[in-house]
Amino acid sequence: MAHDDGRAHGTSTDETTPAGIGPLATRHASPGGEHASRLALFDLDHTLLLGDSDVLWCDFLMDQGVLARTDFAQRNADIEARYKTGAVDAVEFANFYLSTLAGRSPAQWEAMRRQFLRDVIMPRIPRASIDLVASHQRAGDLVVLTTATNRFLTELTAQRLGFAHVIATEPELVDGVFSGATTGVLNMRGGKVTRLHAWLQARGTQLQCFESTGYSDSINDLPLLEAVDHAVVVHADARLAAIAAERGWRSLDLTKGD
Repeated sequence: MAHDDGRAHGTSTDETTPAGIGPLATRHASPGGEHASRLALFDLDHTLLLGDSDVLWCDFLMDQGVLARTDFAQRNADIEARYKTGAVDAVEFANFYLSTLAGRSPAQWEAMRRQFLRDVIMPRIPRASIDLVASHQRAGDLVVLTTATNRFLTELTAQRLGFAHVIATEPELVDGVFSGATTGVLNMRGGKVTRLHAWLQARGTQLQCFESTGYSDSINDLPLLEAVDHAVVVHADARLAAIAAERGWRSLDLTKGD
């Protein structure tokens, strides 16, 4: 299993930005937040990114002729719809999207992954997302991206957003090739809290040591938002928006002014 410290497939969220993809975010203060008293946790899809990485990846592969539209288009739309309502099974969700990587190594996917980042992901990152992450970094907070999407798809996006730390669903590699399955605890729903506690414990600390803030759009992240001191909803879905209004949680729209 890849480690939760941002290392997977021989790469790191601290590595040099990939060739041909110029820097977007500039890190401030101490990106590692080694002596931070505050913790900022960010969801990615529909929160900092205007769209869902998994869904967009499927669409991209269909456009490239890698996936058959007749086989994947309806299943992609169905799983996306059930995810938004919190009804999709977590293992079904993760394995469906990881099946798109199956049979190839990370190196064999690398050129397409970079094209996906450049052509699909980057245009969907609002400037306000970059500024929000940077504001926590300037304050010296420990800043972490926590996403249900697999690490291989999201680690380059994390670099572009300036994150030094990523907790993600881990894809399984068998003999250096993606198997299409996951390994370890899925970083989804309550699994995000489980993985966060394990990640902090590995750093010799715990959630209670921080004043914590969590940002998310999704009802699927309700366990995470309930675990932090300050919950902030961003582009919230209907169910989460109703809960946020009832509990007086702050609400953000990062598309305004972008």
